[in-house]
Amino acid sequence: MFTGVITAIVTPFRNGAIDEDALRALVEDQIANGIDGLVPVGTTGESPTLTFEEHIRVIQIVVQAVAKRVPVIAGTGSNSTREAIELSQAAKNVGVDGLLQVTPYYNKPSQEGLYRHFKAIIDECPSMPTVLYNVPGRTGCDLLPETVARLAEIPQVVAIKEATGSTLRASQILSRVPSRIAVLSGDDAAAFPLYTLGGKGVISVVSNVAPADMSEMWDAASAGRWDRARELHFKLLPLSEGLFIEANPVPVKSALAMMGRIADELRAPLYPLAGANREKVRGYLTQVGLL
Repeated sequence: MFTGVITAIVTPFRNGAIDEDALRALVEDQIANGIDGLVPVGTTGESPTLTFEEHIRVIQIVVQAVAKRVPVIAGTGSNSTREAIELSQAAKNVGVDGLLQVTPYYNKPSQEGLYRHFKAIIDECPSMPTVLYNVPGRTGCDLLPETVARLAEIPQVVAIKEATGSTLRASQILSRVPSRIAVLSGDDAAAFPLYTLGGKGVISVVSNVAPADMSEMWDAASAGRWDRARELHFKLLPLSEGLFIEANPVPVKSALAMMGRIADELRAPLYPLAGANREKVRGYLTQVGLL
């Protein structure tokens, strides 16, 4: 259901508020450059520092701007099951096509607790396709392959965003889930290796700044043109590494600001790049021809 390059889109701010015009312009640029879907208010969209009302407003803006041209998968996860349900129901009401559910962060539930968390959300939003999201480096919580396989038995679970960056972990998941489950890379540098294993796409940070190249890499891989896909993988590798020189989305927002797309503004406790790291990101953008 959800395959290809799906951009985890940033939330632009200006003077402390959501920059709605910039967000709409980003959506148009993404679609014009061939991306296959959008994820508003994931980690890249600064969901932890948005109010509930802002969270839903960002989703609403993206849904309206997209106008059904590509799927919109809303980030509605939380470390509180009740809050995740409330966010998911509100996102459903503004017309999203699916939900991205991250593992609960900080409170470290057991594997059984993880299963019950995701199932409770799905039970309350039974018509919504759901993408599981495992990013233990950010959450301190790891959704193990055995639990993924168990969750894959639930019809509403259609995909997993696998962000460990490990081809071993991706292989373990791919060997355990049915073919209807799309295993998506949650790590840009690991996208091409995952494609070779049978992955069906990527939920990408890099595609915020290089949507055309990211889209072409997936299109080439899915068509079996592996030499071209590999060439683009190595072309984009500086960005796949450099846009994570500090915590996401700090570098990618600074990169977009350098490209004139948004203001270089984040919500505290995140702050714009400065000094040597800023110049490194400028160099990476220049190296791949974006500046």
